[in-house]
Amino acid sequence: MNSTPNDPDYHGWLTARLSHYLGREVEEDVPFTEYGLDSVAALSLYGDIEEEYGPVIDPTDVWLYPTVQELAAYLELRDFRLGSGQQVRAAFVFTGQGSQHPGMTSGLYLNSTGYRRFLDEAAEALLPYTGLSVVDLILSRDQRIHQTAFTQPALFAVEYALARTLEEAGVQPVAVLGHGIGEFAAAVVAGSLGLAEAAKLVSVRGAFMQYLPSGGGMMATCVAPYEAAELTADEPGVSIGAINAAKATVLSGERAGLERIQQRLEDRGIACKTLDVTHAFHSPLMEPMLAKFEAVTRRLPGGSPRIPYYSTVYGRMTNEPLYAPYWSAHVTSPVRFADAARQMLDQQALTHVVEIGPKVVLTPFIRRMGGTQGPACIGMCRGPETNAVYLAGVLSALDAGPLSHPLVRA
Repeated sequence: MNSTPNDPDYHGWLTARLSHYLGREVEEDVPFTEYGLDSVAALSLYGDIEEEYGPVIDPTDVWLYPTVQELAAYLELRDFRLGSGQQVRAAFVFTGQGSQHPGMTSGLYLNSTGYRRFLDEAAEALLPYTGLSVVDLILSRDQRIHQTAFTQPALFAVEYALARTLEEAGVQPVAVLGHGIGEFAAAVVAGSLGLAEAAKLVSVRGAFMQYLPSGGGMMATCVAPYEAAELTADEPGVSIGAINAAKATVLSGERAGLERIQQRLEDRGIACKTLDVTHAFHSPLMEPMLAKFEAVTRRLPGGSPRIPYYSTVYGRMTNEPLYAPYWSAHVTSPVRFADAARQMLDQQALTHVVEIGPKVVLTPFIRRMGGTQGPACIGMCRGPETNAVYLAGVLSALDAGPLSHPLVRA
């Protein structure tokens, strides 16, 4: 998770304290035992943490999270309004395409029976359309995870399983928000789509997109939406694909046009980055697959959300049924994440935002939007090695599961 200037610098503080005890510099990903940290020094470090940050961990946590990186991450999870007496109000935010990686959540699948059950359930619903189990795809670290026809169903399965795991542990979201393909898992959690219907939609969507003609791309830029609109006005083959923050706009369209815009921005000293994607998602270049996709969506039901649903098609909360017209518009419309996220923060009095996906992508944007008084932001997965121990820390921070902190309850 990214930090704001007023957040505690757990990495820096831990590095300095450990260097003091060990008498040498330490690397953030090297286990403490390799540096010769003994039980006496570990207890002293625990005492320092208690004095500096309060009762956020137990002495044994120093060994459960045995690197600077892991212990700092756990401190971030635990240091959330302890003792405030505030009831947890959590929103689930689902990541989009680009967050996938080989082996994603494999540690959770192997070590968490709850997560394994839900991922198996999603994989079974997807199997008639994908032709192979997304569980096998994930566990084998298959590089086909980056092929759109497999990326989208695999991300949906992972996000569905992560959300259901939280719900089973007692974490019920008060609102949901999905980025791109993440909207399908959000819609299932909100009760607008059933698992079977969503599995069919995401599978055919990914397959239809994969077989579109190549030639499109996407580019992240550090410009405001109005600046992006000015840039694309001279490039009819390029449009705004996503608005993630005040100065985080993604452009989508023909590669030649993107390259010309990139040159103009770099000449002005403005950072931009070409994204590793196969097509120009959320752009008019997706239109050739719409007729086929609409033919499928028309035969599937879609209900109204049962909890506040923040649409990145509209950039606001919607109570409308999420059926065929919505999912068709979703294919070519820009992802208005920033607008939807700001409205959610303004309306929901959230204590926590949980990013549901295989790695942290969106919560740094939300953290900056909320500022120092905003909700605590938790990434449910930090990478491929996320395991049941890390999951227990997430549940504890959300006042759920066996490690819940009694002082957080209302």
